[in-house]
Amino acid sequence: MKKHSIVIAGGGSTFTPGIVLMLLDNLDRLPIRQIKFYDNDEARQDIVADACEVIIKEKAPEINVVKTIDPETAFTDVDFVMAHIRVGKYKMREMDEKIPLKYGVVGQETCGPGGMSYGMRSIGGVLELVDYMEQYSPDAWMLNYSNPAAIVAEATRKLRPNAKILNICDMPISIENLMAQILGLKSRKEMQVRYYGLNHFGWWTSITDQSGNDLMPQLKAHVKDHGYAVDFSNAGQHVDKSWQDTFKKVKDVYALAPDTMPNTYLKYYLYPQDEVEKTDPNYTRANQVMDGREKHVFTECKRIAENQSTEGATLEIDEHASYIVDLARAIAYNTGERMLLIVENNGAISNFEPTAMIEVPCIVGKNGPEPLTQGEIPRFQKGLMEQQVAVEKLVVEAYEEGSYQKLWQALTLSRTVPNARVAKALLDDLIEANKDFWPTLK
Repeated sequence: MKKHSIVIAGGGSTFTPGIVLMLLDNLDRLPIRQIKFYDNDEARQDIVADACEVIIKEKAPEINVVKTIDPETAFTDVDFVMAHIRVGKYKMREMDEKIPLKYGVVGQETCGPGGMSYGMRSIGGVLELVDYMEQYSPDAWMLNYSNPAAIVAEATRKLRPNAKILNICDMPISIENLMAQILGLKSRKEMQVRYYGLNHFGWWTSITDQSGNDLMPQLKAHVKDHGYAVDFSNAGQHVDKSWQDTFKKVKDVYALAPDTMPNTYLKYYLYPQDEVEKTDPNYTRANQVMDGREKHVFTECKRIAENQSTEGATLEIDEHASYIVDLARAIAYNTGERMLLIVENNGAISNFEPTAMIEVPCIVGKNGPEPLTQGEIPRFQKGLMEQQVAVEKLVVEAYEEGSYQKLWQALTLSRTVPNARVAKALLDDLIEANKDFWPTLK
């Protein structure tokens, strides 16, 4: 079995140690000869990559480790680029969340104005990675889970149409893990799902076991009263208080279309005022992450690097990220794995815009994804999706053309923004906050 060379783009991310631990845990499924760390923030990357080097030395000393801020060094001789970058880091995420809240609008990093602000920063960063990959390792594939995935996917479709990039999101996987728990299954892989939507904006239409037995009735019985809430005492990543509230809120989202199971993020579009009411405008999710996960990961990484040992370390393996290995294996070994990916519609949803970047199950092999046809979708979901896909396309056009007008239109069109006047005030504040990151808008 071929051993692979991987570059983790976003080497200074708080998610990087968990991903490295996950890769090391799956070496029997995806053998690796080299792991490179690449970031444009050397000081931040040093903290994380130095610790990862110790982890790799202990668990798989045969793997070559490279950390670099030089694109040529990073992207030469790689099979996979695993990209999870955050342009502007958590300080800018804080702006994305707090500026909308000033106007009584949802402050969230991937939805509404915050998502558009983050998207305008992310597009350039992701395109840069694609270009490096194509220049130095033209046969490599990029597995991109940089947010906001919907806007990034539309940007790569439009501006790098031939790039070997797979856009994927972990949220459906987290939700399917909860569904498996609700159903008493050992793993989400015991379920066969049908799903359609946009990223962070979709619905499961069918969930069966491997024998084809319908699991939806059992799931619906739970969700109508409890949402996706389960016993969180032994769960993994997404279970602090704000996530528990999110999983409970699903019962209200479910009530609107009770023949399907919804993505959790729909709450921001269907109940935006509820979300604003319960958010502290002075201490948002970005602050929670900076004071929580970021502090914890960086403290642990420094300790590991200092001691040159992982003894007593509390860094956790990101088990639910094993979908990244599934995806890499599907490409490397042509496994035909069935996975939810963000792909160009091209008729997969027959009554929807062909160029929309939709999220549907795909069969993945060495030539990339083949979307599974979902047929026609109902008017309610179609109407919501058409509005949201227009927002995403306008953001990408605004980026490409440097158009103030189009970004104002995108903000006005979002279900989270009450009117065009608020949209304009928001836009002016976001331009000021993002002046070091966005293209100039005219």
